[in-house]
Amino acid sequence: MTEPRNNASGDTALVLFSGGQDSATCLTWALDRFAHVETLAFAYGQRHAVELEVRQAFLAQLRAAWPAWDAKLGEDHTLSLDALRAISDTALTRETAITMGANGLPTTFVPGRNLIFLTFAGALAYRRGAKHIVTGVCETDYSGYPDCRDDTIKALQVALNLGMETRLVLHTPLMWRNKHATWNLAHRLGGTTLTALVEEHTHSCYLGDRSTRHPWGYGCGTCPACDLRRTGWQSWTSTP
Repeated sequence: MTEPRNNASGDTALVLFSGGQDSATCLTWALDRFAHVETLAFAYGQRHAVELEVRQAFLAQLRAAWPAWDAKLGEDHTLSLDALRAISDTALTRETAITMGANGLPTTFVPGRNLIFLTFAGALAYRRGAKHIVTGVCETDYSGYPDCRDDTIKALQVALNLGMETRLVLHTPLMWRNKHATWNLAHRLGGTTLTALVEEHTHSCYLGDRSTRHPWGYGCGTCPACDLRRTGWQSWTSTP
């Protein structure tokens, strides 16, 4: 990790880029708006850790296809959060079935995950001189996670700024977009070149299945993440 940037103008964004469709779209959204963009991923023992591998291919292809964005892309960071897996017993961190829990939340919900991610992102942004943090959380087409809700993100932004005496801004470009609109946003930002890149070089399947290539990308085709991605793609491609 390099030394902090001198960024008094607040033109730097830190994007939580996991390697999935949503975070990849958010990355291009940030590149379209900010002068300097850095990326951040978390290794927390996730069942679908293949997302950490495909993200490098996505970044490489993105740099090659858009020289202007390549000039804006800065350092890529990966932080290890093994403790999150140690305290979790979920379908994203264990080989267990994806079902609906007794508490009304799916077993893929990792308690505190986005709260922890954004807190670490805030600390890194503080060190790197970044004012903007971009995350792909959404409460329109999502699995019902309470830490993806708009109220949660707004409350966390207040807490981070109070706790670090700073003025970070948490951006959620997909908060009110369904998956159809997310595909459409990617197309608006980068045309068919970008949507093809999202299809081929991002990963959203909870089971980490890269063995089957569907028209909308790789995945098992049956988990909730695949279902959302597929139905959104079908809706988007069938719209005149």
